[in-house]
Amino acid sequence: MIPPLPPTESLRLQALNRLEILDTEQEATFDRITDLAAYLYRTEIATISLLDMNRQWFKACVGLKTRETPRDYAFCAHAILQDDVLVIGDARDDERFNDNPLVTGPPFIRFYAGAPLRTSDGHPLGTLCVIDSTPRKAVEVDRRPLRDLAALTILLMENRPRRRSDFAP
Repeated sequence: MIPPLPPTESLRLQALNRLEILDTEQEATFDRITDLAAYLYRTEIATISLLDMNRQWFKACVGLKTRETPRDYAFCAHAILQDDVLVIGDARDDERFNDNPLVTGPPFIRFYAGAPLRTSDGHPLGTLCVIDSTPRKAVEVDRRPLRDLAALTILLMENRPRRRSDFAP
């Protein structure tokens, strides 16, 4: 199921583009956040996902070889519509995801937890998420560490150096 676009989609995309982070090289700081998230939640996969107009792009990821997926497949596109962490215990049992190619085929997503990455002015750019091929009981998932890591991630994104020309007089 393809989620609706956020009501402020054009402003959200402007906020994402202002960060100048899409299609940038890997950065150790963000890699460490996904490593920590995968470790804390004991998952096979963790990503820092950003949604542009047509795709989900991974600034950092553990457990996946690809750097992007179509936006229509992105669990993240659903998670950014939430105020808090979206937790899916078993994606096969959720009508939004049960026929998703990432559920029916590799990486065979069962468990998903994604915390929205909201800018300081409230625009959801993507998620910090943890993913596993083993289902979990959603009620047993502690959301706080993921929420805190997402807040740290967006703080780092908003304060990372931009291109040199941005600082020229």
